[in-house]
Amino acid sequence: MTYDPTGHLLLTPVDREAPVRVRRLRQLGFGERPDAAFDDFARRLAEVTGAPYSMVNFIDEHRQFFAGLHTPSGTHSGGEPGPAAGGAEVSRFMARDHGYCPHVVVRRKALVLEDVCDYPRFAGNPVVDEIGIRSYLGAPLIDRTGIALGTICVVDTEPRPWGRAGLETIKSLAADLVEQIHSREDGGI
Repeated sequence: MTYDPTGHLLLTPVDREAPVRVRRLRQLGFGERPDAAFDDFARRLAEVTGAPYSMVNFIDEHRQFFAGLHTPSGTHSGGEPGPAAGGAEVSRFMARDHGYCPHVVVRRKALVLEDVCDYPRFAGNPVVDEIGIRSYLGAPLIDRTGIALGTICVVDTEPRPWGRAGLETIKSLAADLVEQIHSREDGGI
């Protein structure tokens, strides 16, 4: 028997809250189709952080859905993809085991990865080679029911010194979006 000390690090975390999250997302009407308000939010997120890619991401048991998506070529409506640095296409859907947002949702905490290659747990993620992601900054969207619905995040194809300012910015913007979601649910938007 061989022992791989890093093998367990590459696994996407177990998400026991996923069934409850899916019910809540359906109740809110999120997670199945693009949303112009979320695209606008993703565009604003990219502008504020200076990141080329930004997303409003809702996560179910099997996949991630970018209800809001901004890429260097602009915001995408519908399912139309755009090219990424690694030559792969960026679309509205991503497997649950790709990327870093599932970690943020399960941990329920913001995550700053200035260079993903500095972290063995994250350097082997498929988005590094397939899309060319080198830097990640994300925060959970925890609604009034206490459910982590998904994340907002920004990524770059180059290492980025997000620092404490980046962390505080992403957390503040996540809180702003949660307020917008609550307002929409209450009939305000």
